[in-house]
Amino acid sequence: MKLLIIRHGDPDYSIDSLTEKGWREAELLSRKLVTMDVKAFYLSPLGRAQDTASVTLKKMNREAVVLPWLREFYAPVIDEETGEQRIPWDWLPSEWTKIDAYYEKDCWDTTPVMRKGKVGIEALRVYAGLDDILKVHGYEREGQVYRAVHPNKDTVILFCHFGVECVMLAHLIGVSPVVLWQGMCAAPTSVTTLVTEERRKGTASFRMSSFGDVSHLYAGGEEPAFAGRFCEIYDDFDQRHD
Repeated sequence: MKLLIIRHGDPDYSIDSLTEKGWREAELLSRKLVTMDVKAFYLSPLGRAQDTASVTLKKMNREAVVLPWLREFYAPVIDEETGEQRIPWDWLPSEWTKIDAYYEKDCWDTTPVMRKGKVGIEALRVYAGLDDILKVHGYEREGQVYRAVHPNKDTVILFCHFGVECVMLAHLIGVSPVVLWQGMCAAPTSVTTLVTEERRKGTASFRMSSFGDVSHLYAGGEEPAFAGRFCEIYDDFDQRHD
């Protein structure tokens, strides 16, 4: 099966929707998706993801299943230096890279900061939600792989957010989500594709064939949005620093 994880379009967080650019991105994305034979759509309950999906769903006369756990990953932590609440993935490299646990898939959530924020508990909720979807579509989790109960070539699409996307990817390929949060960036409306491999009958794993594909934007003459990134060089104060 193919699993497509799609980030919402360029966001207007103040109204939980899309900017004008985001709507253009959603339109260009829809032109790509309508050519696919899609078995099922799953959707975050948040407005920016729902609006992104709406363009495709309307064109295809389809509906999506809304899943609460597909909302942006929500497990706020307390910054030990400032005492303020923050999301668990927006840390300076000079801070998180000092802690070896964040590189390990089995103990990234065991640091005092993560424990206090109950980040691991929220991650388990995402893991379970994803495995429930995969079970519906024929693949049951067994340890670090999946039992191919009903192997297929179906395409399943999830419209969601960058933070939760990285948690899902970490679960599927067996890495720490912190490394993905900090080391990768999926632009708005980017498409990440994973495909099952069943090299031994009945046992499947997921391999990422592409991450953050924005070819649909370039095909339509639209530059990817900067949302989610930070300044390429410090002296460029036209780009996001904080």
